[in-house]
Amino acid sequence: MNKEKYKPRIMDKIISSYFDVASSICIEGIKWCGKTTTAKRISKSQFYVGLEEKNSSNKELAIINPKFVLDGKTPRLIDEWQNVPALWEAIRWEVDLRSKKNQFILTGSSTLKRKKVLHNKAERIVTLKMSTMSLFESNDSEGLISINELLLNNIETRFVESLTYEQLAYLIVRGGWPENLDSNSSNCHELPKKYINKILEEKSAEQNIKYNFKISKLILKSLARNFSTTISERSIITDILKNENKTISRPTLAKYIEFLNRLFLFDNLKPYHLEKSKIRTKWLEKRCFSDPSLVCALLDLTAEELEDNFALYQVLFKSLVIRDLKVYAQANEAKVFHYEDYLNNKLDVVIEFKNGSWCAVDIILGWSQLNTAARKLNKTVASITKHNPKPPVNKCIIVGFGNIVYKREEDGIIVIPINALKD
Repeated sequence: MNKEKYKPRIMDKIISSYFDVASSICIEGIKWCGKTTTAKRISKSQFYVGLEEKNSSNKELAIINPKFVLDGKTPRLIDEWQNVPALWEAIRWEVDLRSKKNQFILTGSSTLKRKKVLHNKAERIVTLKMSTMSLFESNDSEGLISINELLLNNIETRFVESLTYEQLAYLIVRGGWPENLDSNSSNCHELPKKYINKILEEKSAEQNIKYNFKISKLILKSLARNFSTTISERSIITDILKNENKTISRPTLAKYIEFLNRLFLFDNLKPYHLEKSKIRTKWLEKRCFSDPSLVCALLDLTAEELEDNFALYQVLFKSLVIRDLKVYAQANEAKVFHYEDYLNNKLDVVIEFKNGSWCAVDIILGWSQLNTAARKLNKTVASITKHNPKPPVNKCIIVGFGNIVYKREEDGIIVIPINALKD
């Protein structure tokens, strides 16, 4: 992708803020999300440690002499560093010797088991996670309301152009892949399908990694059928037997899920726990994919076929919103969770800000569901705050179809169409 076609990423600003104080940055995330393109624009020199044939000599060079590949104008990009694990320690040593800022930008599409995940600005190498594009980054959101405005509770009535049912289906199936933005509704499903096959074939073929492509695909398809749930490993095994007529042992499943996790295919939604709350909360993560398009690809769905499956459409829309909220929250040092307790209170999303304030969020498709969703959200928040000293800073309903951002007079709930959000 050339500079003229480059769409600014929210990660650009995050990297800039960290480079003011950090020596080096490692950008991790799912392959094809744009890490290398973003890092290359910031770097002054590059070294590519890829699996592709053209980079095989680079990989050999990095194995033989890790320090040699670190020489170059800074900040220096080391792309797909994890293919030569020794580079990590070599870079740490080099950073210590130089004692300067803005030295290296590392990118990685899979993780290695390291003793410590580094994410503090005081660390030698700060680790940041990059996602596929949000709707604001792909120019599919007008970006009228920022996450920070939710914290400040400073919402003015604004109008946006409403998305159509067909447009939203396309955005879900297309996903946030930079190379898929120019696709149309008839072919937008092709790239995510190609991605899954390529990444599994590539990683299964790596030396010293013994993972079977077909088993990986079976597990991914089961997780796609049960995405955005807290399904257990036992239930995944049952699902595979029922739908694929294949038997997988518990240890095998656990090994493969760990492997797939290291490829950043998943971005699970963690549970939220309110401090000092008297309500017992549930602690299970919701199993989510990094991009809703991956679910569509695994279920072999086109945009037109998704339009005909309304139940799945609704759940995938929630997944799309959660993907975007995570991207926007990261830029504001906020975090995104789900909430469920043993009094049967549930929230689709909780946004926790860095000062400890939180926002209660419900996600619905259309305006016709608004009053019902508002009653449910008010009841849930009332139940939670009855047993908790810290009420939310605001309540919010994000809708798929709507042309207005506003605050309801009767209960103060903020209503926001998805294509009005930004970081």
